[in-house]
Amino acid sequence: MAQHKSAKKRARQNLERRARNRTVRSRLKTAIKYARVALAGTDGAVASDGLRKAEREIRKAASKGVLSKKQASRRVSRLARRSTAAS
Repeated sequence: MAQHKSAKKRARQNLERRARNRTVRSRLKTAIKYARVALAGTDGAVASDGLRKAEREIRKAASKGVLSKKQASRRVSRLARRSTAAS
């Protein structure tokens, strides 16, 4: 366990950040899952809506530092490729 005041503060900060990152990552995974299900379906409007929502969550996660900018772009690109392949 942390002994110094600064180490205790660092431990508290790590816990808060971990909880925040887990929330963002969970929302991200859910949005991507719904987008993939929508892309697998036949309705193009639902697929484009799911893709748009997933892209928004991916970009938001990147802005919060959960994902890197490059990884976010790569994930969006892969989803977009699935979208064009499906249509």
